[in-house]
Amino acid sequence: MSRDARNQVAAFLDMLAAERGAAKNTLDAYARDLADYCDWLTANARAPAIVATDDIRAYLADLDARGFKASSAARRLSSIRQFHKFLYAEGRRDDDPALVLEGPRQGRRLPKVLSVAEVDRLLAVAGEGLDDPARPLRQRLRAARTAALLELLYATGLRVSELVALPKSVASAKTPLIAVKGKGGRERLVPLSEPARRLLTRYRALLEEAEPDAAASLWAFPAEGESGHLARQVFARDLKDVASAAGLDADHVSPHVLRHAFASHLLQNGADLRVVQELLGHADISTTQIYTHVLDERIKAMVRDLHPLSDE
Repeated sequence: MSRDARNQVAAFLDMLAAERGAAKNTLDAYARDLADYCDWLTANARAPAIVATDDIRAYLADLDARGFKASSAARRLSSIRQFHKFLYAEGRRDDDPALVLEGPRQGRRLPKVLSVAEVDRLLAVAGEGLDDPARPLRQRLRAARTAALLELLYATGLRVSELVALPKSVASAKTPLIAVKGKGGRERLVPLSEPARRLLTRYRALLEEAEPDAAASLWAFPAEGESGHLARQVFARDLKDVASAAGLDADHVSPHVLRHAFASHLLQNGADLRVVQELLGHADISTTQIYTHVLDERIKAMVRDLHPLSDE
């Protein structure tokens, strides 16, 4: 990447952070996408300040030749569009070469969803042996942590990054709702169920017993490392272990799948789509509308069961 391109990308990322409150993960994703794009431009004697629409099309064709999925190429194009929109708005270019480009066609992807029975199996397996004094304390501590995280995730629908970064104060919350800061610094209230509260309290008690220093941390799930709290990858790995023990396909179980289960099960039981949008922390209802397939099935079932002219 040329020095000019590097400076332009840095300015764009600074704008995202300052004006839109973009999270670190979002900024990292933009940085990766634009680094690949600008490296390609440099290799082809182009630069962000002079690249033409056909050049960007050539880059997208190169992504296809490299085996990128349509979804990955679409995300890359989205980053490029935002980047060139910024350059145009800032007067660094007189035009926007990405404005007229259309992304690759993608099939509508429905979220993978676990059934209520499958979630029940996960929760049951995660909670096994937590109070067994024959188990070493550290084994019980790790199991209690996984069980608390899993119960919290299914009870709240949090993003995994929000989940692992919950403050310690959540464990002592007296209200049925807790405040969570999500994408863009937006705060929302999410429910804290009694089973989740009990497991979190149990985990914190074991933590104080096994690791008094860690228990003094400001985080509900403390860990060594720069952030001070548990890494999301660690929870994802532990969740797959629980899934395997529960007889489920671990490849199809992840924190994000549990978040989908939270939303889908609420809608199946009659929750309003706007309420689910608020609980998930979606800024736009269109993001939540990926779950409308659940509503479609519910509506068909209602017509089948309640309409006087339906077949008996």
